[in-house]
Amino acid sequence: MITVNNLKFSYGNNTVLNNITMTLEPGHIYGLLGENGVGKTTLLTLLSGLKKEQEGSILIEGIAPYKRLPSTLADIFYLPDEVVAVNDKAVNFAKSSGSLRPNFSLEEFLAIMKEFETNPEQKMTTMSAGQLKKTYISFALACRCSYIFLDEPTNGLDIPSKAQFRKAIMTHTREDSTIVISTHQVRDLENIIDPIIILDKQSVLLNATLEEIGNKLYFDYGTTLQSDSLYSEQTPAGFIQVRPNTEGLESKINVEALFNTIHNHKDLFAK
Repeated sequence: MITVNNLKFSYGNNTVLNNITMTLEPGHIYGLLGENGVGKTTLLTLLSGLKKEQEGSILIEGIAPYKRLPSTLADIFYLPDEVVAVNDKAVNFAKSSGSLRPNFSLEEFLAIMKEFETNPEQKMTTMSAGQLKKTYISFALACRCSYIFLDEPTNGLDIPSKAQFRKAIMTHTREDSTIVISTHQVRDLENIIDPIIILDKQSVLLNATLEEIGNKLYFDYGTTLQSDSLYSEQTPAGFIQVRPNTEGLESKINVEALFNTIHNHKDLFAK
């Protein structure tokens, strides 16, 4: 389990994260959302031990990741948005880097690469941006870590690859893993992320499961605008509207509409 308590981090005089408190539990795929510059990447690098918190604390199973204990780092994988092409075949890269990971499975790496329709015998320096990203995603999942932090993993992937990514996440991760995915492409991931974390400038606007969100909000896909709508967006079939769920109704959550609703009513959701 990850516990974040009163976390603060600044770049010079620019405070990016301030008094961030949350708990991330095993067995969940967290969607980390927010506008540019609110600290999503910073939070992921802090969780993975690449940066040190300036105030407050981050503990992973009771240990601060910035201590960079080998036993802790071996069970954490952070995949940044931009990845580097290694001058070697993908399979050789996986074998070499995987030797440092106690749970790495070459068989699983090759299986995920096959699902991504990417050739493990190809040199990484000759790969397209999408093929390179799929190689790193395959390696990240094949390491079978307890804590996986992915920063914009679907950037550079085409439409079939995004579907393959969703399948890989659901198929090739441990049931007890804690996965945090930072993304702007909410439609790519809305069927797999739960809970959802929404960061605002220096704060957390939301950290809730889909069930908790559904208990509070009703997502209306009708043709008539309702007076109590917190947010509405016209579609070819009518409207997507987000309303207070005063009657305890069930609805399908639209993550993009949820984000826009919270963005437009920050004070309401802060309460």
